Amino acid sequence: MSQILHVTRTDDGQYQVSDAGGHLVDGPFDTNAAAWKALERLDNNAGQVPRPKKNKPVLWGKPEKGKSKKKLKREKQIAAQQDKQMKREAHKAVGWVRQIAAVKFDPAGERAYRDHKLGTFGAASEVKRIDPAAYLAEKAARGER
Repeated sequence: MSQILHVTRTDDGQYQVSDAGGHLVDGPFDTNAAAWKALERLDNNAGQVPRPKKNKPVLWGKPEKGKSKKKLKREKQIAAQQDKQMKREAHKAVGWVRQIAAVKFDPAGERAYRDHKLGTFGAASEVKRIDPAAYLAEKAARGER
């Protein structure tokens, strides 16, 4: 036998789900939408028989088996071969590719190389240590004005 349920508003402004006799079934709810949602939930669950939940843990995917010594040794051997191959291929790379890789993996090394290539500027520069008297004497000797 099905039960007739209604959403009614209480005197204090809240909503509740009540049966045909006016008895409270579920609630009170702050909004009308929440009361109707509870009514739908009660309506959908009326025909279902509650089932006990299983205590068995859920395994997502297949459980991994422990690796044997033979498989571990093989994986280590494959990793060593790949490392050796990568070094061999990197040695064959053209110069500009190696420079890009050096910048990416060793920025301090690239900065040292750049500074060495360009020289120094500022107070340590040779250009800053010009003696004005010597410069003017050289200029007069050349006959420049």
